Amino acid sequence: MADATSTFSESWYRVSSQKVYIREGVRIRRQNFRGERWHVLENPFNNEYFRIRPEAYAFLARLSPDRTVGEAWQECLDENPDTAPGQEQVIQLLAQLYLANLLHYDSASDASELFSRYKKRRERELRAKLVNIMFMRFPLFDPDRFLVRTLPSIGRLFSLWGLLLWTVVVGYGLKLVADNFGALREESQSVLTPENLPLLYVGMILIKTLHEFGHAYVCRKFGGEVHVMGVMLMIFTPVPYVDATSSWSFRERWKRILVGGAGMIVEVFIAAIATVVWAKTSPGVLHNLAYNMMFVASVSTVIFNINPLLRFDGYYMLSDWLGIPNLSQRANKQLRYLSERFLFGIRKAQPPTTHRKEASWLVTYGITSGIYRVIVFGGILLAIGDHFFIIGLIMAAVCFVSWVTVPCWKFLKYLASDPKLDRTRPRAIAVSCAIALLLIVFFQFIPFPSHFRAPGIVQAQTWSEAITVSAGVIEEVPSKPGSRVRKGDLLARMSNRELELELQQAQAAVAETDARIRQSTSGGGVDVKPLQQRLAALTNRVEKLRSDLNGLSLVARHDGLWVAPELQDAKGRFVAKGVRLGLLADPSSFQFIATVPQEDGDALFARRILGGEIRMRGEAGDVIKAENWKPIPGAQRILPSPALGWRGGGEVPVAMDDPNGQRAAEPFFEVRADLAASEEALLLHGRSGRIRFQLESEPLLPRAVRRLRQLLQKRYQL
Repeated sequence: MADATSTFSESWYRVSSQKVYIREGVRIRRQNFRGERWHVLENPFNNEYFRIRPEAYAFLARLSPDRTVGEAWQECLDENPDTAPGQEQVIQLLAQLYLANLLHYDSASDASELFSRYKKRRERELRAKLVNIMFMRFPLFDPDRFLVRTLPSIGRLFSLWGLLLWTVVVGYGLKLVADNFGALREESQSVLTPENLPLLYVGMILIKTLHEFGHAYVCRKFGGEVHVMGVMLMIFTPVPYVDATSSWSFRERWKRILVGGAGMIVEVFIAAIATVVWAKTSPGVLHNLAYNMMFVASVSTVIFNINPLLRFDGYYMLSDWLGIPNLSQRANKQLRYLSERFLFGIRKAQPPTTHRKEASWLVTYGITSGIYRVIVFGGILLAIGDHFFIIGLIMAAVCFVSWVTVPCWKFLKYLASDPKLDRTRPRAIAVSCAIALLLIVFFQFIPFPSHFRAPGIVQAQTWSEAITVSAGVIEEVPSKPGSRVRKGDLLARMSNRELELELQQAQAAVAETDARIRQSTSGGGVDVKPLQQRLAALTNRVEKLRSDLNGLSLVARHDGLWVAPELQDAKGRFVAKGVRLGLLADPSSFQFIATVPQEDGDALFARRILGGEIRMRGEAGDVIKAENWKPIPGAQRILPSPALGWRGGGEVPVAMDDPNGQRAAEPFFEVRADLAASEEALLLHGRSGRIRFQLESEPLLPRAVRRLRQLLQKRYQL
C-alpha cells in the first residue's frame, strides 16, 4: 500500500457509510521487514495471507458492526493525523480485502456477493494458470495429519546432529564428485537418450517428493500448517508440490528462510547419498538411477530452485532476506509507477515504497527477472520442440498469446479507458507511440558492430610428425629436443635385433634359392619357374626388411624446430610401430585453421569481413592479428585436430560413434588465416584458440530475425 496519498478522495462517499469488519477466524500476526513492523492477515479457510502496515491495521482494528467506515477513519485521523491512511488508501485497502474474502459486509446480499467474489477469484486463478501454463498446479490431498504423526521421529534430523550428519555426507559426496569428474561428464552425454528417460523421470519424482517433504516438515516443526499437497505440471511433466505458505506468518526471518531452503537442503543430502551409491556400484539400474538423481538435483537446483529470478524457493528466500514482501508484484508496481509518473505524467501515481534502496532493488529485480524468464522459457520451448514438435508448437502459440497478445491488448485498453489517464491521456498515447517508434528505429535502422567467433587451432605452414616406421628400441637421440634441425638430420636412432636376424635369414634364403636355380638350369629338363617365383618373393621381403631397418633411423624431412619433450627419457625403451615420437615444425610461418559453424556461413561468404583477431586459450589478453584468411568452399566433417571436439575438451560437437573424437556431428566450414612470424609464435603449433571476425555494422533486428530463421531451419526444417 502506498505510503503517501491524498487525504481526501472523490469516491469516499461510496464507502464512508458502509459497515464492514474483519471476518471471524482471520488470524493477525506481527512481522518485521527492513526494520518496519507489518501485520499479516491469515485466512485459515483458503490458506491465503495479506500484509498491511501498522497504520492500516490501526484503521482495520476500529471497524466493527456498529461503526461505519467513515467513523473509524475519522477516529484514526483525530488520534494520529500524521500517520493515518488517506481516504484513497482506505478505499484501495477495503477493495483488496473484500476481493480476498477477508471482510464481512453486514448485508443480506453479502452471501451472494461472497459467492460472486469466489467465482471471480477462481476466474483469476484460472487466468493465472493459463499464463503460467508451464507450471500449472493441481492440489490432491491434505498431508497435515501425516506430518504431525511422523514429526517426532523425522524432526530429529532437523537439529544440530542432523546438521553434522548433513555436512559429513555432503562433504564426502563432493569428494567423490571431484575424484570421478571425468566419468560424470562422460555419462552426462547419455542423460537425454530415449532409453534413459524413464529412469530420469523416476529419479526426478523421488528427488522432488523428498524435496517437498523437506519444506513441509520444517514448516510444521516451526508451528506452521501444511494442508495442500499435489501435482504440478512442470513443463507438462507431473512433479509433486506442497503449499507451505503458512511460513509467511512466522515472525522470525530466519525461520521463513529456512523453510524456503529446506527442500534444497534435503535435495543436496539425497544427491550426496546418490553420489555414494553411483560411485560404489557397477553399471546397472541402481547405478543409472543414482546418477539421474544426482543430475536432477544439480540441474533443477541451479536453474529453478535456488535462482531467485523465478518464483520458486530462491525467490521467497531472497524476499525474506531483503525484507521486501511480494517482491515480484511490488517490482512490477514499481516499474509501472515509474512509467506512469515520469512518462505519462500522472502526478497522483504512488510508488509501492518510498525507500530509495528498496526501490532500486525492485527495479533491478523487475528487469532481470523478466529477461531471465524469457531466456529460460525460450530454451524450454526449444527443448520440448526438439522431442515433441506438435506439443512445442502448441505451447509456443499459447505462450505468444499469454505473453504478447494479451499484454498488448491490456495495454491498449489501459491507454483507451483507464481513469488514471483522464487528464494525461494524450500525453500517454504520444509517449507510447514515440517509444514504439524509437524501438523500431533503434532495432531496425541503427547499425551496431557485428562479429562472429569460431574455434580453431594453430599449425605451422610446414610441419610433420616423426612416427616410427618399425618397432624397436631407442638407442640414440642425436638431435636435442627443442633445437632447430635441417633436412636430413638424424632425429632418433633405433635398433631391432629381430629385424636384423630376419634380414640375415631372408638373405640366406635368397642365396640358397639362387643357387638352386643355377643348379637346375645346368642340369636341364627341370622347371625352374616355381624357384624363380620364390626368389622374387624372397627378394621383395629382403627389400622390405631393409626398408624397415632403414626406418629405424628417423631423419628430418624438412628444416624446422624439433619438438619431442619426453624423447630423451625414452632411451632404452621399446617402441611399437606407428608411435608418434615428436613433431617437426617450421617456425617461419604459421596459420590458424578455424571451424565455422553453418549458422555463420552467410557471414563468412555473403558479408564483408573487415578484420580478424586470434586469442589463444589461456592467453585471452594477447591478440594475434590474422592475415589473408581464406574460406574453404564446401562443408567439412573432419576436424583439423581432436582438441577442437568435445572429447578433446573443445567446443565442437563430435559424432558419438567416432572413438577418435575428430568427426564433427554437423558439417562446418574451414577457414585458414596466416599469422605473422614472431618469437611468441614459436610455441603456438597445436594450440587451440578462437578467431574473432569483424563484420560490417548491421542493425539488431535483421540479425535476430536471421538467427531465428536459421534456428528454426536447423532444428525443425521450417
